[in-house]
Amino acid sequence: MNAPEIWTIQRLITWTTGYFRSHGIDEARLDAELLLGYVLQKPRIYLYTHFDQIMDRAELARYRELIQRRAAGYCTAVLIGKKEFMGIDFAVDEHVLVPRPDTEAWMEKLIQRFRSLPNVTLLDLGTGSGALAVSFLYYCREARAVAVDISAEALAVAQRNAEAAGVADRIIFRQGDFLEAVNTNETFDLIVSNPPYIPTEDIKGLAQEVRREPALALDGGPDGLRFYRILGERAVRYLRPGGILAAEVGIHQAEEVKALFAAGGLSEVQCIRDYGGIDRAVWGKRPAAAALPDDKEGEV
Repeated sequence: MNAPEIWTIQRLITWTTGYFRSHGIDEARLDAELLLGYVLQKPRIYLYTHFDQIMDRAELARYRELIQRRAAGYCTAVLIGKKEFMGIDFAVDEHVLVPRPDTEAWMEKLIQRFRSLPNVTLLDLGTGSGALAVSFLYYCREARAVAVDISAEALAVAQRNAEAAGVADRIIFRQGDFLEAVNTNETFDLIVSNPPYIPTEDIKGLAQEVRREPALALDGGPDGLRFYRILGERAVRYLRPGGILAAEVGIHQAEEVKALFAAGGLSEVQCIRDYGGIDRAVWGKRPAAAALPDDKEGEV
């Protein structure tokens, strides 16, 4: 990027796209455009309508810094501080998992199921950026939610997102370890979770930008199923009769998670596929008259 000295928007995007591709970045042009739009504080369409605009030195310096960080494995969403999910812009940073488009597929189905029902209550376990709870409340205008995360930093991000989306008055944030933060007398119409599901030993083989995301949001224990076992064993008691538990799963985990949910007392357990036809989530329903597992004394 030292010559030629004159850099137009078009030339800069073309150069950056090639540079990103040489570093194995899949969405090279999109990332180049998003980062440049962020530097210029302009929408992407501006880049196409002002392709011959010449960049000044300060803009080039800021853009060069972002290019280097992206090539070093930092996620574009974290670099620009936001990611769109369900048509809503969510603030993200190094303390939260970046929302993925694949998650939208199963959240859309839940929103469609509940949005016309009054007074729906939601529990979001491991809320992170708040993407699941906030988007649900945004489209289900009468719903209320409790959102749990073990990370105080993540909850601060989620709180900002709830305020930006105009749903902060309908959501309670709690810091705690998964179901340990839920009161014994609380029940919900819907429990959702995108829990950590990567087997511990597999984390080191993930793409560099994924490894930079919080380990708390990735590590699902030796086989990746730690949190599904908790959900299978205990979540049904926090569901109202007819209530639904839905959780995102990793590749090849769906059948094992279905078995865990069924063993915990859920009925009609099934998978939800993402836009690529991959089993992306598992959900099940608490029967209207379900015998709950015996509580152990002192356990939530």
